[in-house]
Amino acid sequence: MEALIWIGAIFALIGVAGLGWCIMIAWKARREGLDDEAMKARLQKVVAMNLAALGISSIGLMMVILGIFLG
Repeated sequence: MEALIWIGAIFALIGVAGLGWCIMIAWKARREGLDDEAMKARLQKVVAMNLAALGISSIGLMMVILGIFLG
């Protein structure tokens, strides 16, 4: 079950990196000083990536917990 813990930790780290990427894109859009419509369009593209990263991170944490319980 140790492998499940390590795989889950990798998934969690990938998810956290994806969340960091979403934050960077949002900061970049804010610095560009876009108008409301352009800002909305830019951030709508990031929402899907944000949800995917959150899901991957959650699955990774569940794998870690499952590995701990089974190990």
